[in-house]
Amino acid sequence: MSKLIFSLGLIMGGLALGYILQILNQKGFLRLPLPVPALRKLLQKAGLLFFMPISFVGAVWIIRIDDIRIVTLPFLCVLALSLGGVLALGGARIMGLGRKQTGAYFACGSFSNLGSIGALVAFVFLGEKGFAIVPLYKLFEETFYYTVGFPITKYYSTDDTKKEKLLSRLKEVFTDIFVLTALGAVTMGAILNVAGFERPVFFGKVTSIFIPVGTFILLVSIGLAMRVSSIRDYFKESLVIAGIKFAVIPLIIGTIAILLGFGNIDQGLPLKVVLIVSSMPVAFTALVPPSIYDLDIDLANACWLTTTLALVIVIPWLYLLTITL
Repeated sequence: MSKLIFSLGLIMGGLALGYILQILNQKGFLRLPLPVPALRKLLQKAGLLFFMPISFVGAVWIIRIDDIRIVTLPFLCVLALSLGGVLALGGARIMGLGRKQTGAYFACGSFSNLGSIGALVAFVFLGEKGFAIVPLYKLFEETFYYTVGFPITKYYSTDDTKKEKLLSRLKEVFTDIFVLTALGAVTMGAILNVAGFERPVFFGKVTSIFIPVGTFILLVSIGLAMRVSSIRDYFKESLVIAGIKFAVIPLIIGTIAILLGFGNIDQGLPLKVVLIVSSMPVAFTALVPPSIYDLDIDLANACWLTTTLALVIVIPWLYLLTITL
């Protein structure tokens, strides 16, 4: 129960703090050291370029891959992201959404918060061994976003600029500092692991602090951009996305993981991780394509915020699954 309370408290506390700071700054009761957009970027850089990479190195350093079936994890992730996007397009068609709304809706159905919230829940519920599986699962996440997700959302925009070539998009992915840092951390941890170097005892304490602190910083940055009023205008659409994210995708991906025999590996640890990370809310990244391609940013914000707040219900359910499987 303490794990459940801790994870919920950290997630909701980080979001609430960021949102409160945003409101106080808007009303003039508080003067932030930087403009909100600049402060958000600074917090994201601290979390993604310092705390999380060190955590990834420490976790991957001690992971043991004794079963070849684990290599299917990144492909399960791509399948989950693809299914979410396709189902969102179907939902948009049924509800009669316009092009700008459909493009934003695809991003919400596809893009999932695997790196901060998913990794945190895996760590709190399953420890470092569970946390170490997350970067393997999301190995192709950013590549998918930039080479598949962004082009599809752009298709629904009114932008008539020349389409980017695949090589150009790939170059953009693998020159991005956040992608390079994440891949570098996983690679370094894997090299230390394969080389047989024993991880220092203190590193376990470092990761146990860095994972929640890094996640909290990222959540505060997210809270600084929350727009609660948008939920009212797109409540029905947000509920459909929640159904896709928290019911349909986990059911399909979880079933495939069971058929692959993940429940028989390491006391079912890979299966538990897959169930957790395939049940994550809309990623904050889903707000980027609507913003740069002139899509419906309010719809994207509503879906993101609704599914994030729904974690109050989803996380206890995931906790019950992890202790019963």
